Amino acid sequence: KQLRAVNSTRSASYSPHGEFPRQTMHMRYLSLEWIEALAKNVAANEGLKALARDHSIDVTQVVTDGPEGTVTYYLSVRDGQATFGSGPAPQEDVQMEQSWDSAVAVATGAANAQDLFIQGQVRITGDVQKLISSEPVFAALNEVFETVRAQTQYV
Repeated sequence: KQLRAVNSTRSASYSPHGEFPRQTMHMRYLSLEWIEALAKNVAANEGLKALARDHSIDVTQVVTDGPEGTVTYYLSVRDGQATFGSGPAPQEDVQMEQSWDSAVAVATGAANAQDLFIQGQVRITGDVQKLISSEPVFAALNEVFETVRAQTQYV
C-alpha cells in the first residue's frame, strides 16, 4: 500500500515577541501519524498503566469505507502496560467494526458508541462481558483521545 502525503499538514503561528514559531500538526483521523501519536500518548499515560494492573483486554477496532480504505488498529491493556497500534490486537478479546461515518461521529462527539451499537452500526464480536467490565479503561482512553483531538482532521 502506498502512503500518501495528504495525511498531515503543518502550520506555524508566529509570536509578535520574536519567539520561535510554534508548529501545530494536523493529522488525518485514522492515518498512520494519528495512530502513532495515540500510541505515544497511550504508552505514557499513567492512568492507563495503573488500570492495566487490574484489567486485561485486547480490542481490535476495524473501520471500513474510509478515505484510505479499511483501517485496523488495537488497544492492549494488560500486565501493567497499555499499548496502541496499527493492525489487530495481539491477543484479541473483542473486535469492534464500524463504518468511517460512524467512527467519525463517535470520535467527534456527534454520536454515542452505545447508541450506534443498539442501532446496529457498530458490530461487536468476542467477549462482550470483558468489554463491559473494562469500562474504566475506555473512560481513561477517552482522555488520551482528547490529547490528539485538536490536531485531528476528520476528512
